[in-house]
Amino acid sequence: MFALSVVFKACARPFHRYIQVSSARGGFMLSSLAEPSQRRAGAALRLLVSQPEGLLQVHTAAYRGSCPSVFSQALRSAGLGSTVLVSQFLRGGVDQGPKKPVQMCGRLTWLRPAVADCLKGPDDGLQRQAVQELWQETSRWLVEGAADLVVLDELGLALAYGLLDEAEVVATLVQRPSRMDVILTGPEMPASLMALADQVTELRRERC
Repeated sequence: MFALSVVFKACARPFHRYIQVSSARGGFMLSSLAEPSQRRAGAALRLLVSQPEGLLQVHTAAYRGSCPSVFSQALRSAGLGSTVLVSQFLRGGVDQGPKKPVQMCGRLTWLRPAVADCLKGPDDGLQRQAVQELWQETSRWLVEGAADLVVLDELGLALAYGLLDEAEVVATLVQRPSRMDVILTGPEMPASLMALADQVTELRRERC
């Protein structure tokens, strides 16, 4: 009995399509897909399609408030069936922490640090610990590929305040699965993260 797999290869010409035919006796041969008469009747075909490459996007602005459009994209992705993680590193006011996630749309997990107020600057105490605990859970999602889309809200400010280690953050983003989309937001973004970005969006607000 023959096992067939179809591989689509893009070369100089528009399409080169081949069937790889293997048998229990070993060995294989390549034949053009354009020769259906040579294929065995009823043989199953398996299409091997490469997964799309994920993007690392940066949304930055001179003011805090670039998150609504990104949240809309996250909610839309979750509604269409993608698994989404949103981590807000400086947004307190809701006693959450990594062990108390909020679930939305059945597929969106929303995390905030376990602090009473929003963080507005450097901190060496409980707030810094809360942000680092949130990062540990977020990094686990990134490395394990547990989400299709990960939003890291105000990550740049968390780094600027010294709440997270920049080298660790960069290394984790590099290790993420290639299929995963990541969006970074915030008014500040270090050069090391900008260098990783596939797409950078800068929001501007002009006053009359």
